[in-house]
Amino acid sequence: MEPESEGTEGHPRKVRKRRQAPNKLVGAAEAVKAGWDLEESQPEAKKAHLSTILFTDNCEVTHDQLCEFLKYAVLGKSNVPKPSWCQLFHQDHLNNVVVFVLQGMSQLHFYRFYLEFGCLRKAFRHKFRLPPPSSDFLADIVGLQVKQTAGELPKTMEGSLPSPNSKAAINVQNDPIVQKFGSEKVSLTRCLLTKEEMRTFHFPLQGFPDCENFVLTKHNGSVTDNSPLFGLNCEMCLTSKGRVLMRISLVSEGGCCVMDKLVKPENKILDHLSSFSGITNKILNPVTTKLKDVQRQLKALLPPDAVLVGHSLDLDLRALKMIHPYVIDTSLLYIREQGRRFKLKFLAKVILGKDIQCPDRLDHDATEDARTTLELAQYFLKYGPKKIAELNLEALANCQELQAASQEPRNTAEVLQHPNTSILESLESMGQKLLFLTQETDAGELPSSRNCQTIKCLSNKEVLEQARVEIPLFPFNIVQFSFKAFSSILTEEMNKRVRIKWTEISTVYAGPFSKNCNLRALKRLFKSFGPVQSITFVLETHQVQRPVTELTLDCDTLVHELQGDSENQGTLYLSGVSETFKEQLLQEPRLFLGLEAVILPKDLKNGKQKKYCFLKFKSFGSAQRALNILTGKDWKLKGRHALTPRHLHAWLRGLPPESRPPGLHVVPPRLEQEALQTLKVDHPKIVAWRWGQKIVKLYNTLYPGTLCLILLPGTNSTHGSLSGLGLMGIKEEEESTAPGLCS
Repeated sequence: MEPESEGTEGHPRKVRKRRQAPNKLVGAAEAVKAGWDLEESQPEAKKAHLSTILFTDNCEVTHDQLCEFLKYAVLGKSNVPKPSWCQLFHQDHLNNVVVFVLQGMSQLHFYRFYLEFGCLRKAFRHKFRLPPPSSDFLADIVGLQVKQTAGELPKTMEGSLPSPNSKAAINVQNDPIVQKFGSEKVSLTRCLLTKEEMRTFHFPLQGFPDCENFVLTKHNGSVTDNSPLFGLNCEMCLTSKGRVLMRISLVSEGGCCVMDKLVKPENKILDHLSSFSGITNKILNPVTTKLKDVQRQLKALLPPDAVLVGHSLDLDLRALKMIHPYVIDTSLLYIREQGRRFKLKFLAKVILGKDIQCPDRLDHDATEDARTTLELAQYFLKYGPKKIAELNLEALANCQELQAASQEPRNTAEVLQHPNTSILESLESMGQKLLFLTQETDAGELPSSRNCQTIKCLSNKEVLEQARVEIPLFPFNIVQFSFKAFSSILTEEMNKRVRIKWTEISTVYAGPFSKNCNLRALKRLFKSFGPVQSITFVLETHQVQRPVTELTLDCDTLVHELQGDSENQGTLYLSGVSETFKEQLLQEPRLFLGLEAVILPKDLKNGKQKKYCFLKFKSFGSAQRALNILTGKDWKLKGRHALTPRHLHAWLRGLPPESRPPGLHVVPPRLEQEALQTLKVDHPKIVAWRWGQKIVKLYNTLYPGTLCLILLPGTNSTHGSLSGLGLMGIKEEEESTAPGLCS
């Protein structure tokens, strides 16, 4: 993973190391769990090192996974779990951790101004997608459950949890549940999520690109207030393909369990998550039921007008890989302030007066959660929003969370071993602090306390200047820059423009062809270069080229930049590979020195291996030698250095297709042109180019062994959400910026 270029920056001061417990390297068996094939799993030099083996098909990293990774990077103790989605070798050789947050930016900004972000792209090899931000993104990534720390607890909340029936002054009209549903009792159909809400909260929907292989339940659109309710709960385990279904429980309105099945995952199980599911390898070993069996049974069992009820039901349906249009999600039904959600355990206790998910219970009732969500929906229908608003759930939840935070473990080992301990609390137990740099006007912030040093500045420029001075003094730093977010209308126009641009770049005109040419042979010829989405026969074309439109004028430049993307360095694209290609490759290890991974994409519908693949090598030179061999007379494959970084490919797959007649002239949306012209110095092209340069320059001055993350958190609005993007890398002693890149 080390860059091929050499050279070091001089640093007058000795690198300050934090005392860390030695950390065992991740072995080859654990590395292969991500679905990649390794020639070597251990770096030769003892220095902090990120593995290229990050993820398999899904390039999205949740906020919890990001927090898990940061906690491990900062603490590095043997009793802190290793991150589940990537590998960090020799953590004890890290100097410190720096997180740059570009507030107001998203994945869309990165791809819309891909050329302008050149410095960041070339400096950071690893990229991953982030889900849309929550109401408190910063708290999520450091593991804070509440905005106040235990030391700041109000005296009125240090006692026992107040009763739901306490006569505190409550204005029910301000309760978010009443604001959404009104004060009167509501019907069943009023509680259903709309299609727009399902899209916003990432439920699987028919026609969406990431749901192509999902099974559609039988439904006829005749759902009524008398339609039957079914409580659904799924238990998941962690495999090399991420979290997958391990158990499904379905409960009918009377509380009777109508389906309770264990499911055998197709991929190797890395963690049964037994503390949550109660399922162990011994229990699951004799199971033969597969996901397709459960899908078939559930489809036959549910009536056409069935309403599924669950808590965070989108995750259950995605685990099932099924689409159902009539759903009630209790985490959204009992709506909370600022987009946060009540936990199911909390709602069960306060609303129903029952204790669920008890850690000391010997046996785990898999149907308990399904039955609880069903009862919560029935309670809502029976008593109505006003009754629930009078319980003042928000105050009860805040009080409970603050009391939980106040019960701190007594010693350092207990603090670090506690699964819900935040990075702030862990740093405090080690006598260290987090530095948080931000602007005074920023809404998102971390609590200023004895373990968090907050410095507020007047501008982004001042934040950058403070960062140069302060970063070397702290083990963990969060530096937040703020940029003005685009309006929802402008964002949609930009989204449309990006979709059209990538569609145009992926289109080739070829000809001339006679009317009598063999179309089947022609299709076979084109497909030998890689998968083809569609072919349109145009007789009058007399050349081979991409469409020439206003959006593709910079196409050659963009293709050149894609090839130079740091994520593509040392990666080959090959077409025409057979099912035995991998075995043939591994039989000739001396021909392909430096091979790190073989990536064999599979068809989402039938699971068969596609006829193309990617090979990842340690260096560009190793990749070039392999390319010469594989495209030679013995192997006879078609190939080249890869153009599409995996993070970009994953993003494009998630976009709805943009269909237009070939050759249609595309004019950039006027709204976007006009809006960008009025921004002048804040023109997003200038912002992307300027701040990309500034951050990389600062990165180049950091001490070797500094782990650096660039986070574009994404945005939320009433018109929808935009996913975020993360970039990361470690400042190595041999590392130097390419000459003239960002000087």
